[in-house]
Amino acid sequence: MHRTHSCGELRATDINKTVTLSGWLQTSRDLGGMTFIDLRDRYGITQLVFNMETDAALCEKARKLGREFVLKIEGTVAERYNKNAQMATGDVEIIVSSLTVLNESKTPPFTIEDDTDGGDDLRMRYRYLDLRRNVVRESLMLRHKMAKVSRAYLDSLDFIEVETPVLIKSTPEGARDFVVPSRMNPGQFYALPQSPQTFKQLLMVAGFDRYYQIVKCFRDEDLRADRQPEFTQIDCEMSFIEQEDILNAFEGLVRILFKEVLGIDMPSVPHMDYADAMKWYGSDKPDTRFDMKFVELNDIVKGQGFPVFDNAELVVGICAKGAAEYTRKQLDELTDYVKRPQIGATGLVYARVNADGTIKSSVDKFYNEEQLKRWADAFGAEPGDLILVLAGGTDKTRKALNELRLEMGNRLGLRPKDKFSALWVVDFPLLEYNENDGRFYAMHHPFTSPKPEDLYLLEDEIESPVAKAIADELAVVETEPSTGSEKIITQAEYNYMNLGKIRANAYDLVINGVEIGGGSIRIHDRELQAKMFGILGFTPEEAQAQFGFLMNAFEYGAPPHGGLAFGFDRLCSLFGGADHIRDYIAFPKNNAGRDVMIDAPSAIDDKQLKELAISVTV
Repeated sequence: MHRTHSCGELRATDINKTVTLSGWLQTSRDLGGMTFIDLRDRYGITQLVFNMETDAALCEKARKLGREFVLKIEGTVAERYNKNAQMATGDVEIIVSSLTVLNESKTPPFTIEDDTDGGDDLRMRYRYLDLRRNVVRESLMLRHKMAKVSRAYLDSLDFIEVETPVLIKSTPEGARDFVVPSRMNPGQFYALPQSPQTFKQLLMVAGFDRYYQIVKCFRDEDLRADRQPEFTQIDCEMSFIEQEDILNAFEGLVRILFKEVLGIDMPSVPHMDYADAMKWYGSDKPDTRFDMKFVELNDIVKGQGFPVFDNAELVVGICAKGAAEYTRKQLDELTDYVKRPQIGATGLVYARVNADGTIKSSVDKFYNEEQLKRWADAFGAEPGDLILVLAGGTDKTRKALNELRLEMGNRLGLRPKDKFSALWVVDFPLLEYNENDGRFYAMHHPFTSPKPEDLYLLEDEIESPVAKAIADELAVVETEPSTGSEKIITQAEYNYMNLGKIRANAYDLVINGVEIGGGSIRIHDRELQAKMFGILGFTPEEAQAQFGFLMNAFEYGAPPHGGLAFGFDRLCSLFGGADHIRDYIAFPKNNAGRDVMIDAPSAIDDKQLKELAISVTV
């Protein structure tokens, strides 16, 4: 028997027991007549004592041991003289009577401690050593607990866990696929799934009613803190439901996770329309831990001779409570921040509401005290507040102000990691137009259903961009929003433009400004699904080749259904207060998509390439 107890188990009630422990040598302290060793396993640390007076040979043996040696000891539990309240086992120690070295260890390339001296690259190269550290192990234990709670909750609602295929068919929509060559079908390829989307819909057609899976997904895209090439989703689908049924079920999952894992009673999650999220926060994933909503100023600031505002499509700002004391240097830093290329604003206008109620702005040349008072009234600004204003094109300016709002939230300490605010964002646009490609794309995916009340916008719809281009129907007058001038367009063009007005039966869960997951009510009618593929530019032949299996299935009694998927890695990192999802993945990739521990991806030999009928030119 290698152990009778773990290294985190023994307490004062175990004093005088004879025990056997096994683990790794964390630290060793030689005090001359006595040697102390901290023995570690995944459950904790126990102090071992070797006494020169009682067993000199054993004590000498202990002195020669190095860090991370794997040991087995036998001994007697004794009360510890200098108790350590920071350790669960800090009231006891083991008087060792027998010591066996199960395996020696080279000196690790970094210290196996919470505050290690190893950098990211080094720790990822020796990830199996990094995983011995408490902080990393605790992250994976948190992940384990969240998976356990999620499964128990979904099981209680009669969901069935079903595994779906990993080798599937590549599709042109969405992110890039990882592809896998088929040896038995030369020149043909599988794709690794970006999600189990079509399979879970087929399970609904099959009558499974409620499905879930904690599933690996793959996307070949550029990486950042919240992305990895392989990631995990809590993936779900339900039949005979409407949107509120799904939101209620999975709000329940989120609330039980907060309660069971963090001990937090989460309030009911409010809903916000996508249009309102963009208007008030400039983002479809707003951080609602703090207020600082956008206030639009066009009606107040235009026509006063300030060309930046007069020529702008949108003038909009935020009020930073208590920030009126910002220095000129700090304001210049904020101006430089919003002018960064990735944010793209051309400048920043500010107004301070002083303690005496007077207002001082960076555009006093154009606006008098009375006019600036109207600014303050629009924001509900009080003495001590700072108003920050941007101007320009609507979409670009909202995006830039969102970044400025988050930056001010950070600077003012309004985004603590131990505070949580959740939000359902609903009523997304069904489609988004790409100017470069001259076509619409699905904002979520092509299987998302339009909201029933918006279906009329599809009634006279042109089936594809090709058909739209050759249509020549009754002319309609359309007003340009930016200039107010009128232009003549065809009825077909007018109908095509209406596609951007259709709302999706779609929803995202946002927590602390992070999109945790989302989903939609699906199309379950073959005719509507075929129409959607046409809008997205598929010919009927292309749609049949790519998705014929799904549309064919809809002809055999497909029920109304919908679902969602939570990003499990993101959810874990949010609960753990980390900035990177890789901290909650046992063996993550680096920012270049490489596993530096096993050196992957790597070349394969010519024999394998020949078997796969692949020729490689670099």
